[in-house]
Amino acid sequence: MGGPRGRLVGRVIAMPADTNPEGDIFGGWLLAQMDLAGATPAFEIAQGRCVTIAVDAMVFHQPVSVGDEVSLHAEVVKTGRTSIRVHVEAWKRSRNEAHGEAVRVTEGVFTYVAIGADRKPRVLPEAAA
Repeated sequence: MGGPRGRLVGRVIAMPADTNPEGDIFGGWLLAQMDLAGATPAFEIAQGRCVTIAVDAMVFHQPVSVGDEVSLHAEVVKTGRTSIRVHVEAWKRSRNEAHGEAVRVTEGVFTYVAIGADRKPRVLPEAAA
């Protein structure tokens, strides 16, 4: 399967408060972590404020359990005049296998738009040059 695509931008531990009644981590919690991870390179490129406008191609491959270490990797796949598309992957390492192999649990493409103080789209610095 290979390793993670993109650079490591975050690492979190899945906690009991983030579970459904069956004890699996809510997909929404994982989606939020991925959104934060994708925002890291988006903010760097935008050199300021940006907002999430779309999530595409979201695929959940494996469940995440309480105590799993979740590593988030992000890679910019495209920039436009005001937008940035970032491919984000989440990989888990089981709490029961501290030195075990990481497994990809989900991936998706997040689109961010740079905005100004007026909360309207603004041109990315590199696009303005």
